[in-house]
Amino acid sequence: MQRVDGWKERLGAGLKGLAMAGKKNPWGGGSGGDGPTSDDGAGGGGGDSGGPRNPWLPGGGAEPGKRRSASIEDIFRNRGPEGPRRVGGGGPGGPGFRLPERGDGKSWLPVIIGGVALVWVAVTSVHFVQPGEQAVVTWFGGKYSHELDSGTNFTAPWPIHMVEKENVTQVRLEEVPGTKTEKLILTGDQNLVDLSYLIRWNISDLKLYKYQLNDPRNALLEIGESAMRAAVARQQLDSVFTGAGRAEIEQDVRAAMQARLDAYRSGIQVQGIEINKVDPPGRVEEAFKDVSSAQQDADAAINRSRAVAQQVLARAQGDASEFNDIYEEYKLAPDVTRRRLYYETMEQILSKTDKTIVESGNVTPYLPLPELRRRAQAAPQREGE
Repeated sequence: MQRVDGWKERLGAGLKGLAMAGKKNPWGGGSGGDGPTSDDGAGGGGGDSGGPRNPWLPGGGAEPGKRRSASIEDIFRNRGPEGPRRVGGGGPGGPGFRLPERGDGKSWLPVIIGGVALVWVAVTSVHFVQPGEQAVVTWFGGKYSHELDSGTNFTAPWPIHMVEKENVTQVRLEEVPGTKTEKLILTGDQNLVDLSYLIRWNISDLKLYKYQLNDPRNALLEIGESAMRAAVARQQLDSVFTGAGRAEIEQDVRAAMQARLDAYRSGIQVQGIEINKVDPPGRVEEAFKDVSSAQQDADAAINRSRAVAQQVLARAQGDASEFNDIYEEYKLAPDVTRRRLYYETMEQILSKTDKTIVESGNVTPYLPLPELRRRAQAAPQREGE
């Protein structure tokens, strides 16, 4: 601003000097003696002064009697064909920007605002609820209004009505206690186990799920932990490690959780409980493995002994049954049965020996056929060698 004022002072002083020296002012007015000179350097003179027109003045200085030297404001003023404008004005977005007008001379702005409002209402008032989903409508995101069924639904535009949709058929999973985390639970025989399990659940009532409990997921986890500790505390350590014990614990935990959640009106349905891991605490894991290995060896030895005992018992029962059958036949015909038993017994004994015992008297000389047969079988083998 100081620099502009300095230019203005120097320009006025120069013009005054030219007028006082008797030189003709190029912007109008005569020589220094033709008339007075104004303070701003404008030439005096009459209305018919013949000096050149000032291009910086409005209208190009064409009005008679108003010829004067241009001030700094005139130099920096941008004048258009329709009147004076500011520097940089008139372009899109500038101070002189105007929307195009309709045929009747009215502005398009109300039409544009109405179209945007109509699109906004259409987009935010129509809601499509898919099968398996539930939706709740609230006033300004706070107070509950009503629920929406599956299909196409209409509400007031946002933010008057806000819609929240959830898939209520999706089965959600919660792993307790999470990865790489130890959760120690006390069994009925005062032993600690590191147990992790999985909770499968879904939303049964979206309204209750959203507005009944402050944090339904956290409530689900706390109820699950309480039910799991109570179920494990009723079991012995060995039963917790077996499949049958795990199945019983899972059923007990699911029933206890569902009863508690229904009492709280949580809108949650527990689909199942699955025990992922049952391990001893990390500090006693090696000792526990040694004990478990010894128990497994003892169980294996017991099982082998039981198998042998069952075989011996089965054989004895078979022999006793056979004896009973023979005895029944013996009672019907004692002589015949006795002779048959004698022959069968001698056949079994003599078939395993080469000796033959005969009575004295008229006996045909004995021919050792079994021995001859063995020698005949052994001869080809020696020739092959």
